[in-house]
Amino acid sequence: MSRIGRLPIEIPSGVEIKISEDHVVSVKGPLGELKQQITPEIEVEVKDNHINFSRSAETKKLKSLHGLYRSLVNNMVEGVSKGFEIKLELVGVGFRAEVLPNNVLDLVLGYSHHTYLQLPPEVKVEALSDKRSNPIVTLKSSDKQLIGQVAAKIRSFRKPEPYKGKGIKFVGEVLRRKAGKAAAK
Repeated sequence: MSRIGRLPIEIPSGVEIKISEDHVVSVKGPLGELKQQITPEIEVEVKDNHINFSRSAETKKLKSLHGLYRSLVNNMVEGVSKGFEIKLELVGVGFRAEVLPNNVLDLVLGYSHHTYLQLPPEVKVEALSDKRSNPIVTLKSSDKQLIGQVAAKIRSFRKPEPYKGKGIKFVGEVLRRKAGKAAAK
């Protein structure tokens, strides 16, 4: 049995779970509602304020799907109850971030033009710029997969380079630095 898949998921107060006939698990909570299609070979059972997953066979594919769907539903339950947050730091001279109306993020990253990114409505964004510190972009959402994808997209505009560390990095991320050119005699 899958070590991840057999663990029950505890349902916090204020979170509602529904399983439809076509194997769609919907999780509704104070921060929103999320849905996930689950393969029919994985059985989902809600009992005693816990969600349990079981599989119908012992094939390699079903063993991996067992843990996968348990993790996805667990992320949904955690997302609609607590939410997820990712912070990105812009390291570089003149790098700026600003949130425009209609959930558009305006980034100045050392290129000859501004970089604009239209964010999905499920993702809330804040840009904090203080003097003598790097700008911080904070993303908040109930969907872990979506917020991770948006953060990776923002980071891809200017990945941190290994010599000076300039670029967009996650707060707390440790970068491998290179020594650079050795000094001449």
